[in-house]
Amino acid sequence: MLNRILSGDYPRSKPLTALLLIIVVSLLLGPFLFDGIRAFTTLGMICVFIMVVAAYDLMLGYTHIVSFAHTMFFGIGAYGVAMATSNIGSTFPAVLIGITGALALSFVLSLLLGLLSLRVKAIFFALVTLAVAFAFLSLVTQLYVITGGEDGMRVRVPRELGPAFRPLDGTLPGIDVPTLLKGLLTQPWNLGQVWQDSLFELRLSGRNVMYYALLAVSAGVFLFLLRLVNSPFGRVLQAIRENEFRAEALGYRTVVYRTAVVILAALVATLAGAAFALINRYVNPENTLNFELMVFILLMCVIGGMGTLYGAIVGSTLFILAQTYLQDLLKWVGQYTDGIPLVENLLGPGHWLLWFGLLFVLSVYFFPAGVVGQLRIWSMRRRSRDQQPPDGPEAEPLPQT
Repeated sequence: MLNRILSGDYPRSKPLTALLLIIVVSLLLGPFLFDGIRAFTTLGMICVFIMVVAAYDLMLGYTHIVSFAHTMFFGIGAYGVAMATSNIGSTFPAVLIGITGALALSFVLSLLLGLLSLRVKAIFFALVTLAVAFAFLSLVTQLYVITGGEDGMRVRVPRELGPAFRPLDGTLPGIDVPTLLKGLLTQPWNLGQVWQDSLFELRLSGRNVMYYALLAVSAGVFLFLLRLVNSPFGRVLQAIRENEFRAEALGYRTVVYRTAVVILAALVATLAGAAFALINRYVNPENTLNFELMVFILLMCVIGGMGTLYGAIVGSTLFILAQTYLQDLLKWVGQYTDGIPLVENLLGPGHWLLWFGLLFVLSVYFFPAGVVGQLRIWSMRRRSRDQQPPDGPEAEPLPQT
C-alpha cells in the first residue's frame, strides 16, 4: 500500500525518513500542538510552499528549466481568488470561479511562454521569463482600479472557512509544544507547572477546516507529482536533463515535454497562490509577485535538494521556520548575552538577516546536494561500506597431490 502511495520512491535514508515523519506528524497534528494565529499561518504557509517548490523542482531539478516567472503564476492564483470574492461575494462559488479563471489564464500564458521561449537555450529562456514576470508585476501595480495597485486587495473568505464558524460544539485538549519546550529549558525542576502551562483548549472552527482542506490538497499535489516523476513521462524529463540532444535523437520531442512541464508547474503554482490568498486573506504585489519571493522559492529548492521532490517538504519547512522564528530565537539567546558588547550586538534580533544568510551558506557547505540529496548520499556510502566483506587472512593454497 505504501509502495503505491509513494510510487516506489522511498526516502532511502533513515535520518531523512525520521525528519519527514516529524514534519508530516507536525502538519497533521499542528492545530493540536501549536496554539495561536501565528502558528496556524506558519503551518498553512508550509503547506502552500510545498506545492510551489515541488512544482518548481519539477522544472529545475528534473528538466533543468530555469524560470523566473513562477511567482507570476502564483500571483495569478492569489489575485484570481481575491478579485472573485471582492466582486461576487464571499461564497464558495466565487472561490471556485476565481480559481478556475486563474487556472485558465495560467494555462494560456504558460503555453505561450513555452511555445515562444523553450526553443531558446538556458540563460535566454531565463531572461525571457524574467522580463515577462517584471512586465506582469508592473501591469498589476498600474491597474489600481482592478487589482488595488500597491495597496493590494483584501480576500473575503467564506464564512464556513472563518474562525467564527463552529462546525462542532465543545473543545478539544491541545499541547502547545513551543511553550512546553521553553518551560523544560527554563524550569526543568517544575515539570508539573510546565505541563499545566502548555495545555490549552482547542475550539474547532472553520479555520481548522480550511487548514485540513489545504493540507489534503497539498498532500494530493505532492503525491501526484511524485507519481509523475516516477512514470515514463518523468524518465523522459530526466533524460532531457542529462542530455537533451540524445533524448531528441531517440525520437522524443523535447519541446513538447518541456512545454508540458512549464504548463503543469504553472497550474500547480496557481493553485498554491489561491490557497495562499485564502490563508493570508490579503494579497499585494509584494507578497505574491515580488522578485524576492522568487529568490526564496529558489533557496527552498536548493536547501531541500534539487531533483528529489522530497526536498520541497524539507526545504519549505526549514526555510519558513527560520524566516518566522529566527528573530524570536535570537531574542531568547540575547537574554543570556547581555553585557557582552560585541556578542550582544551580533545576536540582536535586528541582525536576523545576517544569521539567516549564514545558515544558508552553512547548509550549502555541509549539504552541497541539498538536505535530502546529501542524506541519501551518506546513506548510500554507509550501505556500501556495510556490504563490503571484511579483510581477512588469505586462504592457504590447497596441497598438490
